[in-house]
Amino acid sequence: MVRVLFVCMGNICRSPTAEGVFADLLRREGLIEHIHVDSAGTHAYHTGSAPDPRAQAAALRRGIDLRTQRARQVSDDDFERFDYILAMDHENLALLHDKCPEQFAHKLGLLLGYAPHLGIEEVPDPYYGGSAGFERVLDMVQEASEALLRDIRARHPAG
Repeated sequence: MVRVLFVCMGNICRSPTAEGVFADLLRREGLIEHIHVDSAGTHAYHTGSAPDPRAQAAALRRGIDLRTQRARQVSDDDFERFDYILAMDHENLALLHDKCPEQFAHKLGLLLGYAPHLGIEEVPDPYYGGSAGFERVLDMVQEASEALLRDIRARHPAG
């Protein structure tokens, strides 16, 4: 089984959105039993909290339910357990690199690295903005998720 972890700072906006979008894509493609998806934050600010209500509402408008997700912090075990550990921005990627054992550093990257055609490297944090920011995050994450799945299929033909 291929394992994918999406990471932002608090695990209540961007990374749970990415988890929900990617899980929805996996369900539609019949791959949910072959690829495990999760999300976490580099900080423990919101551990145990549900995703931001605005993120939930934006996702639900697209038929994606984030309500059962709960925020958690990245653990040391995550670096070994996951095959892809994808940060939403450079700051969180740097924090992951600081914590990650050298032998697992090749697993780290930026989610939008899978969607260079978007012309942006970071998923912007919508927390302090309006609802349009959450819609923009969904659009970006959807594009990158489809490209990520193509990459997983190419690298792991059984997945």
